[in-house]
Amino acid sequence: MKQMLLAIQFLTIIPVRVKGTLTERELAGATSFFPFAGALQGLLMALTAVAATELFSVEVACGFVILALLLSNGGFDMDGLMDSFDALAVKSTGNPGRDREKRLSVMKDSTVGATGAMALGMALLLKFVLLLHLFRTFSLPTILCILLLLPVLSKWVTVPAMYHGTSARREGLGKIFVENTRVKDIAVSSLFLLLLYLIILKVHLYNEYKMGGITLFCFLFLFGYLLALLTAWFTRMKFGGLTGDNLGALSEISEILFLMVMPLWLQRST
Repeated sequence: MKQMLLAIQFLTIIPVRVKGTLTERELAGATSFFPFAGALQGLLMALTAVAATELFSVEVACGFVILALLLSNGGFDMDGLMDSFDALAVKSTGNPGRDREKRLSVMKDSTVGATGAMALGMALLLKFVLLLHLFRTFSLPTILCILLLLPVLSKWVTVPAMYHGTSARREGLGKIFVENTRVKDIAVSSLFLLLLYLIILKVHLYNEYKMGGITLFCFLFLFGYLLALLTAWFTRMKFGGLTGDNLGALSEISEILFLMVMPLWLQRST
């Protein structure tokens, strides 16, 4: 229960505070419940979609769904996306070690550069048009299923990324997570993802999409795990390892990719 509350505390704006002294492993154990925190975000998005579609046009509803996602975690992941892209925009000096240090320094800077601002704009634009396609193509029950799963998947992807990655910094919360995430955390988070998907499959997806709904989970799992491995490799090349900002960026990018993949798969399954 303590680690579940920690996951909610770290990833959402829900006013949960875990008191007492915690070991680094206890802190990192919260990663097992990252998908659970994502499910709370997904639930908020789904409820927002239901209310907004009753009152407004689909365009306005899409805007409110994005707003609900941003507010649910205080824009933490989007901030990581901007910082990561600002850091990647640093020009190479020809010295890999110096380049990594400079990129890490840029990520600590509180100001947002042009590249980070463009990344923010493109991420919001892509989410809007992809959600608009979703709302115009599928029934409301299917839309709600996808919205509920979206942040669960994006939070789950960060768990194998932390396990396979290395820490870019010598201190900080990101270092604690990256260095102490275990196979058990991947297993527990994956089990929660599977159970939630099976519930959604039973309630709606299987009735409408049959085998397409079952194979979709296998594809999403493999796709997400590959994305985590690629992120661990890429950040090791560019930053010397993972940072908290990189994990936020991974969460944002994976949401966009899953918003692309899930509708395409379901359309082909009908």
